[in-house]
Amino acid sequence: MKMSRLVAFSSSLLLGSVLALAGAGVAQAQAPAQSAAAVDYVALGDSYSSGVGAGSYDSASGGCKRSTRAFPALWKAANNPASFAFTACSGARTGDVTAGQLGPLSSATDLVSLSIGGNDAGFADVMTTCVLQSETTCLNRIATARAYVDSTLPGKLDSVYGAISAKAPAAHVVVLGYPRFYKLGGGCIAGLSEKERSAINSAADYLNAATAKRAADHGFTFGDVASSFTGHEICSGSAWLHSVNWLNIGESYHPNAAGQSGGYLPVLSSKA
Repeated sequence: MKMSRLVAFSSSLLLGSVLALAGAGVAQAQAPAQSAAAVDYVALGDSYSSGVGAGSYDSASGGCKRSTRAFPALWKAANNPASFAFTACSGARTGDVTAGQLGPLSSATDLVSLSIGGNDAGFADVMTTCVLQSETTCLNRIATARAYVDSTLPGKLDSVYGAISAKAPAAHVVVLGYPRFYKLGGGCIAGLSEKERSAINSAADYLNAATAKRAADHGFTFGDVASSFTGHEICSGSAWLHSVNWLNIGESYHPNAAGQSGGYLPVLSSKA
């Protein structure tokens, strides 16, 4: 999600047997690496996939702000796939993925990762509203976002997922969700009310549930990152998410480098 916000990351006979067993062990040990090396991986999605908030941006990616610390780049570095295409872009909505990110997909694509839907649901505006306006206005804006998730987002996700399947029919697709932003009862002594923080967390869960349902219906795998971020939300004292960053508003409410490596990467690795 792009948040343009404000304030508010393992004997000859005996010797022959031993050598044979050792050779088998080596072959087995090498098999996972060979399998990983055979993977053609394409990373799609929004700013949570591009790595906004993690720094170390590839200047060639321009406003898409693709980071070398983003989980797709980290997975690529750890697994050395046969090919890697990184088209995720800051600010992307579902239509942006279908219109501009699917070029690298083909019948040879083995793995696709994707985070999308938060911008469609208006979470940037939700956070802006909640930071700048009253609690009542904040809660009303969250209700509007939830209504959109019910009425409109499923069809938009279907369009993206269908397009991915059409272009990469053999691919294993991992759809990543979004973390909860706040640790309730945490150490924040200013800013949003606890009621607002709870409603924002609930809305993130609501979006994730809707996304997981559409992903499952398309035969895709959903990666829930909420649990991996537990204990590292804003107000936790060990946050893997930026709160409002007045010096770099665009990074507000995005995972930092630790959130990409500790929150998102393990989920993709477990699902890929």
